[in-house]
Order: sequence, then C-alpha cells, then structure tokens
Amino acid sequence: MHASALDADTTPLVPSADRFDHASGSRLERLVFNNRRVVLVVCLLLTVVLAAVASARLTLNASFDKMIPRGHPYIQNYLENRAELRGLGNSLRIVVENPKGTVYDAKYLEALKKIHDELFLTPGVDRAWVKSLWAPGVRWTEVTEEGFRGGPVMPDNYNGSPAATDQLRANIARANLVGNLVGDDFRSSMIVVPLLDQDPSGGQRLDYRALSQSIEKIRARYEAMGAEAPVKLHVTGFAKLVGDLIDGLVQVSMYFVLAAVIAGLIIYAYTRCVRSTALVIACSLAAVAWQLGLVAALGFELDPYSILVPFLVFAIGVSHGAQKMNGIMQDIGRGADKLVAARFTFRRLFLAGLTALLADAVGFGVLMVIDIPVIRELALSASLGVAVLIFTNLILLPVLLSYVGVSRKAAARSLRTEDGGALHGLFVLIEKFVQPRWATSALVVAALLTALGYAASTRLKIGDLDAGAPELRADSRYNRDNAFITKHYSLSSDTFAVIVKTPKEGCLQYQTLVEADRLAWGLQQVPGVQTTVALTNAVRQITAGSNEGSPKWLTIARNQDVLNYGAQQASVNNPDLFNTDCSVMPVIAYLSDHRAETLDRVVAEADAFSKAHSAKDREFLLAAGSAGIEAATNIVVRKAWVQMLLLVYAAVILLCFITFRSWRAVVVAVVPLVITSVLCEALMVALGIGVKVATLPVIALGVGIGIDYALYLLSVQLAQQRQGVPLAVAYQRALEFTGRVVVLVGVTLAVGVVTWAFSPIKFQADMGILLAFMFLWNMVGAVILIPALSHFLLRTGRA
Repeated sequence: MHASALDADTTPLVPSADRFDHASGSRLERLVFNNRRVVLVVCLLLTVVLAAVASARLTLNASFDKMIPRGHPYIQNYLENRAELRGLGNSLRIVVENPKGTVYDAKYLEALKKIHDELFLTPGVDRAWVKSLWAPGVRWTEVTEEGFRGGPVMPDNYNGSPAATDQLRANIARANLVGNLVGDDFRSSMIVVPLLDQDPSGGQRLDYRALSQSIEKIRARYEAMGAEAPVKLHVTGFAKLVGDLIDGLVQVSMYFVLAAVIAGLIIYAYTRCVRSTALVIACSLAAVAWQLGLVAALGFELDPYSILVPFLVFAIGVSHGAQKMNGIMQDIGRGADKLVAARFTFRRLFLAGLTALLADAVGFGVLMVIDIPVIRELALSASLGVAVLIFTNLILLPVLLSYVGVSRKAAARSLRTEDGGALHGLFVLIEKFVQPRWATSALVVAALLTALGYAASTRLKIGDLDAGAPELRADSRYNRDNAFITKHYSLSSDTFAVIVKTPKEGCLQYQTLVEADRLAWGLQQVPGVQTTVALTNAVRQITAGSNEGSPKWLTIARNQDVLNYGAQQASVNNPDLFNTDCSVMPVIAYLSDHRAETLDRVVAEADAFSKAHSAKDREFLLAAGSAGIEAATNIVVRKAWVQMLLLVYAAVILLCFITFRSWRAVVVAVVPLVITSVLCEALMVALGIGVKVATLPVIALGVGIGIDYALYLLSVQLAQQRQGVPLAVAYQRALEFTGRVVVLVGVTLAVGVVTWAFSPIKFQADMGILLAFMFLWNMVGAVILIPALSHFLLRTGRA
C-alpha cells in the first residue's frame, strides 16, 4: 500500500510507450494493460447486457413486510396472529367528503355507494372486512321493551326519500358511528379498506403503485363530476403512502440527470479537458448500469430507499475516477506517454482506491445488521455498486485513458496550478496547520465544536417527530388528507393494539375480561391516548341493555351465561373485537400521534402490564396496529443506531491499521470522522430530524465514504515521511498530488447528493442534506485536522 502512494515526482516517467518495460508492475497491472482490448470488449459487453437486463426486468414497488423488523418479538406476535386481526394491519382509510352539504344528501350517498363498490372490487382488497355506511357488516343495535333490535346501518329499503334518510340518521346515532365512520361535523364518512399481501385471484404480491393509481383514478373521476356527485376524497394508509413515494421517484430520476450534469461541470472546470471529463462520467454511469442490472438479475426491486443507491454509486464513481484522471493528467504534463501515465497512475493509486472502496463497502455492509428487510436490500444493492466500481473506475477508466489520454493544454495546466491558480492560496494556508500554533488552534476549535455538537446531539430523538407521514412534505396531498381526517374524526389512524391470547373460548372468561378491561383503562390514562376499544366495552353495554339499560349493569358480570350472551351480540356488530373461536382479542388504543415520545409511553405501560398480568391461560402480547408496528421499528432502530456506529468505526479503524500499520496514523485518520459524525447528529437535532429507517444509514455511509479523503492524503504523506522527508514538505506534496482532487471529490460527492434536497420525498431530502454535510465536513476535517494531528502524532512518520 505504501509503495503505491509514492509521490509522482519520484517515479521515473517514460515519454514513449516503446521504451516502457511492459513486464514491469504487479501481476494485476500486467493482466489489465497487456490485454487492454479484451478488458474493453468484456466491459462493453457487460454494460450492454446488464443495462438491457435492468431496462427489461427492473421494477418499482414496495412491500409492507419489507418495511417492518420481522425478527422483533412484537412483529412476530403480530405476524402469528395477523389472520385474526385483519383490521389492524395494512389498510386504507378513504374519507368521502360532501363539501356542499352533509352525509344525508341523496346524491352524496349515491356517489358513496359507487365508490364503496369500486373499492370493494379492487384487486388486493380484503373484502370481508371493508367498512362503510354501505357495508352490510356495519350494524346498529338498541334496547327496547321487547329486547334487542338491530340491523345494518344503511336501511335495506333506502331510496333517498326523507323517511329513509331519517331512518339512516337514527341508525348512525344508534351505532355510535360519529367520529368513527362519520365525521364529527356530518360532512363526510369513511371507507375502511383492509388489504391483502397477495392478490387472491392471481397469487401475485400486491402492487402498491397500481393500487395507488387506481385510487387516484377513482378520486379524479368522482371529484370531476361536480353537481352529479358533490364529493372530495381524502386517502391515507401505508399503501397510498408508498404509491405516492413511488410516483415521486419519477421526479427524483430528473435529479440524477441534474447531479450528473453538475458533476461533469465541476470536473471540467477543474481539468478543462472534455475527453477525460466525459470518460469519468461515462465510467460512473456504466457502474450504475451494472449495479441496476445485477439488482434486477437477482430478482430485487427498486423501492423508495434503494432508489438512492444509484446516486451514491455515481457520486463515488466520479470521485475515484477524478483521482485516477488527475494522476494521469499530471504524468502526461511531466512528459509521460498516455499509456505509461495510465500504468503509473494505476500502480500508485489502485491499492489506495481499492482500500477506499472497501471502506465504502464497510459503510454499506454494516447496515446488514439492521433487522429491516428494506435496509438490508439497500445495503446489498449498494455493496454491489461498490464492487462494480472496482472494475469500471479503477480498471476500465485507466485503460480508456491509456487510449484517449488528456489534452496537452489540460496536462500542462495541471502542473501550473501547483504554483498558482485558485486553490494555490488556499493550500498555502492549509499547509500552515503543520506548524505548532496553527495545529494547536485547529485542535482547540475542533474540540469546542465537538463539545457543542455533542451537547446538542444528546437531544437527538428516535422515530418520527412530525405529525402525518414524515416521509412526505408537510404540504403534500397525503399529509393534507391526513390532517383533514385527524381534524374531523375522533379515532385516529395511529392504533396501538395489545393482543390478548387465550385457549379456545378463553376470551369469554370473567378474569380475562377483567384483566383486559384493566389494561384498556391503564392505556387510556397515558398522555397521547385518545380512547381505547375492546370487547369489554361491548359486553358491558350489552349487559346493561339486557337489563332495561340501567347504568347499574354497565359492568362485567361474573355469570358466564351473561358474558356468553354479551359476546354473541357483540360479534354481530363488531366482528373484529375477537376471532371466531374467541382465542384472540385486541385491546386497541387510538393515539393522538405517532411521535416517539407517545409511542414510548404507550409501550412502557403495555409492557409493564403484560409482564405483571400474563398467566398460563392468558397472554398479553405486544403489538399490532400501525403505531404498534412503528413502536417496534423504533426499538430496532434505537438498538441498531449504537450497534451500527460501533461496527462501522471498528471496521474503518481495522482497515486503516492494515493500510498504514500505525496506530497514530489511525487516530489521525479517524478523529475527523468522529467530529463530523457528532456534528451531523447536532444538525439532525437542529433540523428536527429523528433517527428512523430513512436516516439510519446516513452516519454509516458518511463514515465509510468519508475515510477516502484520509486514505488518499495520509498514504502520500506517510510514504514521503518514511523516505525521510520532513512533515511540512510531506504534507505539501500530499496536497499537490491528491489534495486538490480531495477537495474536488468532497464537492462532487456533496453535489451528487444535495440535489435530493429538492425531492418531493422528505426523507430523501433529509438524507441528501445530511450526506452533503458529512461529505463536505469530512473533506474540510481531513485537509485541516490531518496536518494538525500529524504535528503531534506523526512528526517523524513512525508509529
């Protein structure tokens, strides 16, 4: 490794390829450059084939199961009982509003019926559990002198007449649907649409994009009908959220083009050479084609998370390509033949680039420890991208440049900028940081920034910090729909369910019902819980109704026959309160929001109750419902956050030690990364960004990719110092040889991801801002703190 980083000035350059010893160099170098045409043909064929595979087989989709930590006990409890809890999993809530009247208008009800029927027949809908005013399973019950009376909320003979409308109004009141399926202001009603993971007609996995587009077509058609159907639709739910995210990816692809153009302009501004700039961009695009083709060939899909990987692969490819191009350009400027320059640059920088890519791979690889399938697929996809960069940017690019070379003017200009140019004054300033006063000042400032950043980072939260769907912008259609539903309905979409599991018929036992009732009462006292719903509520009301409605009988009777009768009546109107053999029943808490603090309080209460009250014949299992799944995800993310940081730093430290063989050099390389990580956490606090599935990979990626700067700078500096060159001169030569490109790489990487900030998908924008910050600050930290730390730790270049 050390020999590969020798200063260009010490390398004997050969002006003619005929005078070059083609048997020199490593075995890999000889294999590559003595068979250049074979390398070009193979790479061209692979690019064409894999690009064709990607265009033919790559699809955009997402899966509910991939977004959840399937290995967590809460999720396993949910999955084991999913069939018994259909209404608490993946579902849509579609509110149909009458902007000019109430739900009792005949035209509104006719439109609602048609919308209900279309949704009922939509592929992927669990039809047995669909709820709306028109669903026959939505029923009312009342107590009369003769006993109980009841029936469907929508009268069988409804014809739009005043009498039928009055009957509907009475049924809604009897069924207590206001705030649940009917808006508090009676201007809208809700259709609850549970979804299946697979379409039963074809057995294929549910296509969220197709489902979202179907709903949008229904929305557009009915909202355009005007007076014929005065309705507006508001849609929320995981499937709609994912559909909106996938639609946003089309716009994100435009930012990929923008990033490529900006990166090309930055490189051209540095080199003023069209051919070499075009080759760097082309090789990076080839890497993206290879990566997407391999992902498609392995049967994976692109989802809202993995769509970001091609951006990263392209940005990393451009950064490494710029290093190779810079080395070749400087050698040609010193008089070397283009083939000789390519081989010498390959010889000097291949191992440094390979080690840097391995560090990048580590940043991605540690994400595999996170027990969330979508993150593991992102890690695998990114690892494939890093692997192909070894071929496209470390091997193919030098081979192409050995044929094409660079313009003589650009090569001569690259040498002139060592003694002048825009960066010369900056580098003269940076070189002063090896001096005692400057080094001490830099470290003091870094220590103060780290202390302030750490103090701010202690307020970093796990989970979502915003209402609605934080994956989308606050003003997105989805979040506006969510705000409408939250405002007009008492029962939110954030449901946390504790699963009460018993032997068959066990949920009817008196002690089980009493314990479930105590749990419901305890949850209802937790701040952030709107209300709770359980079988005990229905049994208590039916018991009182069987005794002339006397409030004295609003209780859970000890008589088993009374309990059996209450449950039998409850199953007619509320079949989702327990399963058919009464072995599973949920205690559902409706939350005011899904912020991390709310979920933590609810989990603490439910978990404490479960541990204290679970027995042999009854178990209280956490958790189902959208908030229950999110709570489990937060727990996994909280654990993975610390675990991931420890692993990525351990792996980077190990790689640096293998590379430099000096613990002092490892400290010099890693300290700037640690400071940037702390400052990034402080930035997350300042921007109101929590640690969640979307932001979890950021620190790992920033560390894995950020170590590249230290690898390129320190490898040259240490090689010089080990030849007896003083520290100041060694660092000066490191800046001349790789420093300019390190700055260029930092800017290019940041530009490659900062374009995400304009994405309609908020978590992509958050990731773009955070990664751009880390790339830039890792670069700044490297060029300033490496000389400052070297003054104290590497003054002689020895460990």
